Parts: sequence; structure tokens; C-alpha cells
Amino acid sequence: MTFRKLGIIDPILEALKAEGYENPTPIQEQAIPILLEGKDLLGCAQTGTGKTAAFTIPILQQLTAEKNRKVSAGSPRALIVTPTRELAIQIGESFSTYGKFTNITNTVIFGGVKQGNQTRILQEGVDVLVATPGRLLDLMNQGYVSLRNVGWSVLDEADRMLDMGFIHDVRKIIAKLPPKRQSLFFSATMPPEIVELSKKILGNPARVTIQPEMTTAEKVKQSICFAEKADKPALLTHVLRENHDKATLVFTRTKHGADKITRFLKKAGITSNAIHGNKSQTARQIALENIKKGYTKVLIATDIAARGIDIDDLQLVINYDLPNIAETYVHRIGRTGRAGADGQAISFCDKEERAYLKDIQKLIKQTIPEAKIQYTREITNKESSASQEESRTPRNFRETLPSKINHRKKTGKPGKIPDHLQSRLAVKKTENKELNSKGEVISPRRIIRLKKN
Repeated sequence: MTFRKLGIIDPILEALKAEGYENPTPIQEQAIPILLEGKDLLGCAQTGTGKTAAFTIPILQQLTAEKNRKVSAGSPRALIVTPTRELAIQIGESFSTYGKFTNITNTVIFGGVKQGNQTRILQEGVDVLVATPGRLLDLMNQGYVSLRNVGWSVLDEADRMLDMGFIHDVRKIIAKLPPKRQSLFFSATMPPEIVELSKKILGNPARVTIQPEMTTAEKVKQSICFAEKADKPALLTHVLRENHDKATLVFTRTKHGADKITRFLKKAGITSNAIHGNKSQTARQIALENIKKGYTKVLIATDIAARGIDIDDLQLVINYDLPNIAETYVHRIGRTGRAGADGQAISFCDKEERAYLKDIQKLIKQTIPEAKIQYTREITNKESSASQEESRTPRNFRETLPSKINHRKKTGKPGKIPDHLQSRLAVKKTENKELNSKGEVISPRRIIRLKKN
């Protein structure tokens, strides 16, 4: 099957040929004819299956075919809503790439940056608007965007919208769309909330389901390395040094973890960039450009920030932390081995992550082979000196009184102070030094006396 046999017009075919694409992926082969017929579509497919082109190409072709197409200020003809800035930018680039021999215009809007340039382009008028939910609603409320002329609407990565808490924003956007339109809905998974949402968006849609788990697992060489949590930094350093010539994407579970990895890699002499939700848009774009152009070989990312990352010739994915959702593992390793290329995925697994590994292997229906990697845990000078100092210095302990003491009140003169009201306290560091310099060892005793009633 070729794109020409799918009925694609010459300007788009020319753009596809310039990018080296002649044969559609399975989701493109199934979805494009349906969309060119004007039907609604419910697609269950993950990133990496080619779904972006599956909806980009038909929308470009139908917009080009519109005889009375007019570009109105702030009123696009096609709307694509997606969860992250990176994915929005990637989709915008796809419209520009496949539509470069057409006269179709597009722009991308997202939060985290000033809105001035975005509103200026919107006022000039564009055919296609790619947006994240928060910024789109904000500009709609300000009057910069109207959805009254939208003839094509796409909701991409719907399950990720749910995970990120955008589902209420999405419902507000859907309520503003005109009833007469072609609607496309894509999600990697179909939990009940997503199924319910799809029913509100779509009428009687055609359905396309692509299961990439086995194909992804087949073309990516996977391995698992069991290690203690404390040994993971040394293990990662070793693997990166052994694969220093490969573009590598390292996944961590948290933003803090991504920054921490970047810091210890820097101390080990390995240059890397981190990309996550707390990074500014400029920093995220610089990090992506650095690895795409080969200025750096290592990118550290969280799952949400990694949505939409498309790096050519990404040869290695490292799961520093195993994901607690099995489907996320498939999404992660799908970043490599794209477009028929070979890829490699190495996962680190500590004792607490064994249950996650079991779920992953159940999902992909195969046992990930174990890799025996020999590495040496490096102890920094700071750690070494700290351990030596700890062995030389005696520990001072503080005994604390209970928060509430229950005892019987006795009449008459107070007698001997009860033992449980005496507390041996640790001396301050400055006092300790003075006593040590004099060669004296004193354990001061502070007595807490009862006051008379």
C-alpha cells in the first residue's frame, strides 16, 4: 500500500516524498480513507504509531479542497487539542511539513510563555489551531479565539488529559464547538471516563484500534538490570559511558529525580539536560534541540514531559525508575526503534519495583531478559570523608521527656524528685569542642524540678 493509492493529492504526496515517506503505517492506512469520507473516528493508538500524520494529512487535504475557504481573525477551521506543549509543537510541525506545498496555515498556542505573539498570529487568521487546554480556554475567555467556524476537531492523547487533570477544561471546550463538524478522538487507553467523553464528542464513529505492544517489543531489544536503589546512579553512569556515542533518553518518575540525575551525571563528567513540567518552555525547547542536533547525547525526562518527544535516531532508552503503570513502559520504549530502526531499552529494577516489572511482562506477554552489568559504585571524596568523620566522632544522644506525664499528686512537702523527671541532655557542639580541647569528658545533667501548687 502507498499513499498515492489512498487518494492523497499531489501537493501532500510531494511533501511526503520529500520526507522519505511512501508507505503508510497501519493506523494511517486504516484511518485516512475513513476521514477523507468525512466520518467521525475513534482511534485507540499510542504515540509512535504514526497517528499524527493519520489525522494531519486528511485535514490538510479537505481544507485544500474547500472552495469558499476564508481565513477569519481568531476563528480557525480546524482545532487540535493536546495535553502537552511538546506534543502541540510536534503536531504543528507536522502540519507545516506535510502542508508546505499547500496554502494551509497553522499556529500553536500553549501556556508557560507570554501570549503576545500567539494572539498576534491568531488575529492575522490561521486555518489550523493546535492548542493545550488551559491556554485555549484562557484566550477564548479573553475573546481572542472563537470556535464557531471549526469544521474539524481533534482530541489527541485523551487518557493523558485525564491523568493531568484537564478533563474539565476539555468538556468546556467541547461545549463551545459547533454541532456540525467532523470529530476525531485518539487515546492510548480507554478507561470508563474516556469512553464516556468520547460518546459526547462523537456521533456514530468508525473505530480504528492499533495494538503496538507486540510490534514495539519485537523491534526494541529489551533488558532488565536488578540493582539496589542506592546503586542506580553508579549503574546509570556506567551504562552511559559504555554507550557514549548513542542518543539516550532516561526516564525517571519525578521532576525532582530528573534534576537529581542531571546533577550527579554532571559530577561524573557526563553532560545532560532535564525536561519536566517545572522547566520553562525555553529551557525545554533548548534541551530538545540540543539532543536532536547532537550537542548533547543524554536527555532526562518525566513521562508527562516526554509526551510528543520525537527524536530521530534515538538509539537507547533507559528506565531509571520503572513506571507504576504497565502501559507507560510500552510508551517509553516506543521512543526508540521508530520507523523500522533498531532500538534498545535498558530498565533498572530495585526490590520495590518487582511488582511493576511483573505487570509489564504480563502486558507485553514476554519475559524481559536479565542483563548482568558489572559496575563499581563510586564513592565521592565528600562521602568518604563523611563516613570517616562519623566513625571518629562519638554520637551524642538526647533523651526527651514524654509529651504528657501522668502521675498522682501527693499532699504535703515535696519529697525526692522522681527519676522520670530527670533528663540527660546532649551538650551543644561548641561546648563539646571546648571540653574535648581540655581533655575533659563531662555528661551534664539538667534537673527539672516540680513547682509547688
